[in-house]
Amino acid sequence: MEELFDFLKGEGVDASLLDGVRAFRGRFPTEPEAAARVPAPEYFYYGKKTWELALAALLAGKNLLLAGPKATGKNVLSENLGALFGRPVWNVSFHINTDASYLVGTDTYDGHAVVFRPGPIWLCAEKGGFGILDEINMAKNEALAVLHAALDFRRSLDVPGYEKLDLRPDTRFIATMNYGYAGTRDLNEALTSRFAVLDMPVISEENLQKLISRRYPAISAAIRDQLAKLYGELERKAEGAEISDAALDLRGLLDAIALMEQGLSSGDALEMCVVNKSFDAYERGLIRDVIAARVPADLTRDVVFPA
Repeated sequence: MEELFDFLKGEGVDASLLDGVRAFRGRFPTEPEAAARVPAPEYFYYGKKTWELALAALLAGKNLLLAGPKATGKNVLSENLGALFGRPVWNVSFHINTDASYLVGTDTYDGHAVVFRPGPIWLCAEKGGFGILDEINMAKNEALAVLHAALDFRRSLDVPGYEKLDLRPDTRFIATMNYGYAGTRDLNEALTSRFAVLDMPVISEENLQKLISRRYPAISAAIRDQLAKLYGELERKAEGAEISDAALDLRGLLDAIALMEQGLSSGDALEMCVVNKSFDAYERGLIRDVIAARVPADLTRDVVFPA
C-alpha cells in the first residue's frame, strides 16, 4: 500500500510513526490466504492529527474506539488502518440481536458431525486480523461481555468445550460508535476502559476540498470549493438545530458528484443524494435553499468537469 504511505507522508504525518508501521508489517507479513481480506480503500482519510493518534495507539498494542457524530469518517479511517498495516479485516455490524455466539462462534452440523464454526472475533484472534466493530453501542452490553478478555491484558478467548485461544500479537480491534442514533446505548465502563478513545472531528473545508480533488481530479476547482462550502454550511445548520443531520451525509455529497460525472445536472444529483435524505417536506425546502445559494441547479457535466 505504497500509495497510502505516500499520501500520509504528503500530509505530514510523523515519519517515526510511519516507520513503526513498516516495522510492524515486516514482523507480521500478510499471509497469502488472508490477502483478499486486506482492504483496498476507495477514499483516504484526511486529518493529520487523527492519523497520528490512531497510529500511536495501534503501534502501542491498544484497541481503538472511534467515537463521534455521523459523517466524520470513522469507517473510512478503520478501513485505511487495516490497509496501512496490511492486516486482514473482519467487519462486524452490531445490532440489538447480536449475541456472543455470533461474535465468537457456535456449534454447527457440517453434514457428518457437530463442529465449531468460528465467528469473526475468533477469526481475528486466530489470523492476526483487525476486527472492525461497527456501531458497537447498538449491541446489548451482555453480548459484548464476551469481548472483555480479548480486549484487555489477557488477550484471549475461552469458549466452553473448546481450547482457549490466545490472540496473535498482530490482532487489533477498532470499534466505531455514533452519538444519538436510534437504538444506541451507552457503553459500560468495563468495555470502554479497554479502548483508547479517539473523538473524531468533522472534516475541515480544506481537507474536504483535497478529498474531492483526489477522488475527482477533473472537477472544476471553483465548483469543488463551493461544494465544500455547502457541506460546511449544512454542518453548521445541523449543529445549530436549524435542520436535522439527515442531509449531513459526506457519502451523499460524493455520490452527487459521481452522478454529475455521469451526466445528471447538479440540481438533480444533489436532490437525489442530499436533499432527499430528509423525509420531511419542510426541511427539504430549507436544504434546497442552502444548496441554491451555493450551487446553481443547471450545471452540466461539461461545466462541472471541464476538459
